[in-house]
Amino acid sequence: MSSIAVIAQVPAENLGWLSSKLLGVTLTSAEWVLWILVVLSVLSIAIMLERTVYFARNRLPDSESLAVRLARGELEAVRVAIQGRRGMEAAIIREGLASAEQGADSVEQVIASTMARERPQYERFLSFLGTLGNNAPFIGLFGTVLGIIKAFHDLGSAGVKGAAIQQTVMGGISEALVATAVGLAVAIPAVVAFNIFNRQLKTLTSRANALGHALVGSLRAEVR
Repeated sequence: MSSIAVIAQVPAENLGWLSSKLLGVTLTSAEWVLWILVVLSVLSIAIMLERTVYFARNRLPDSESLAVRLARGELEAVRVAIQGRRGMEAAIIREGLASAEQGADSVEQVIASTMARERPQYERFLSFLGTLGNNAPFIGLFGTVLGIIKAFHDLGSAGVKGAAIQQTVMGGISEALVATAVGLAVAIPAVVAFNIFNRQLKTLTSRANALGHALVGSLRAEVR
């Protein structure tokens, strides 16, 4: 600990020009980093709520039974069942049925086009959650580094000795580590939500593909 105190007490004039300038920039409170993390946390929570509502409203709870009915050729009944429904699955059925007279090959192209159009609506804001989950710990670590730099600089400026050194350094470091803890607290829910929404999107895509295949298969069976 005494060696650390000696390093902290090195006069600023003994540092290089660039080192002294960077030291002056970093000798600021890490509280602004905490505020950034708080703002990012609020944004992530808002996105999680918005995506939860969107996924819940834009899905067909009975898609399995609809796929069975499509495979049986009950096209008109399925058309009535999806009236007023929103989402990828409903759009694929609706657009596919609207193009049924053009043949199964045309319906396949329409289904692929509809899925490519609808999928980005579900992916919206998910990249923010993924980026936040990957980088929030580093933002918190940056705040911790700033806090430690300031703690050692204050130690050198105060010229304390003995037990006061330990109290000064440990107090500053404990405050600095708060930024790392906050960064992890922001990152973990974002990563969990990102994985959950991606899993739900994969499930929706699989169900939409099943509906599309059922419709195309039914149309081809009618031609035969």
